[in-house]
Amino acid sequence: MVYTSARDLDFQVSDLSPLPRPHRVLLTTPTHFDVEYVINPHMSENVGTVMKDVAFQQWKALRATYTALDVSPSVLNGKSGLPDMVFCANQTLPFYQPDADRRGVVLSRMHADERSDEVPYYADFFEDQGYEVERLPDDIDASFEGMGDAIWHPSRYLLWGGYGFRTSPDAYQAISDLLNVRVVLLELTDADYYHLDTCFCPLDEDHVLIADDALNDEGRALIETCFDTVIEAPDNEARHQFACNAHCPDGKHVLIQEGCEGTTERLRAEGFVPVELDTSEFLKAGGSVFCMKQMMW
Repeated sequence: MVYTSARDLDFQVSDLSPLPRPHRVLLTTPTHFDVEYVINPHMSENVGTVMKDVAFQQWKALRATYTALDVSPSVLNGKSGLPDMVFCANQTLPFYQPDADRRGVVLSRMHADERSDEVPYYADFFEDQGYEVERLPDDIDASFEGMGDAIWHPSRYLLWGGYGFRTSPDAYQAISDLLNVRVVLLELTDADYYHLDTCFCPLDEDHVLIADDALNDEGRALIETCFDTVIEAPDNEARHQFACNAHCPDGKHVLIQEGCEGTTERLRAEGFVPVELDTSEFLKAGGSVFCMKQMMW
């Protein structure tokens, strides 16, 4: 149920159980957002440089965009002392098991100590919303950073898992067992692409946007086997403007950092509609649109 090579794939994506798209989005207010430490290369020259009023306006524009696309936002207030809590893709992996009609979240086990105290706030939020809250087994010595590294294949019950910097590969066997789901692993080897969501953006069941330089040959082969169309973002846009940290909530509109001209041109050529947003304050901490939201069923 955990795959590391295209040669080992024993399924066709189209044969897997259909998975409805999540229709709700969780956002966390950036009231306490800042760059106060360095846990990825993008932070290294940005400590103390965040313009908080600008960041709040950028966050409100993202919330308004989801509302305009009929994706219902829920809002969790950020907490003092947790400046990265705004990146709410990282603390949980929401799931919906179509065969069992079961929804819940798997809690993250953060790699960086600076972020570990974020997780209980999300556990409380999802529990209050009626979700089942799952945890990795205590006997597994593995880090796991939620949907920063674990990303659902659109419309199919299949999980993609990145590892190499923030999430341990051993975590995925436990997740596969917990959720009875196939997991395809992609190794990350370039520290600029420290999470899978910085270099891999599934758009719909057949299309995916990637940063090719972030992936090894085996990872590329896995992606090409499971997607009909692979769209490559120019490396400078993926590496410096987080072009692949985009989000396609409906199979058509792609929310993406503004100014990624090469990427947006390639998206339009495939029939997608780029929606450009300014997330420049959040880029200082190593995140953009995908990092700033959590989709849930």
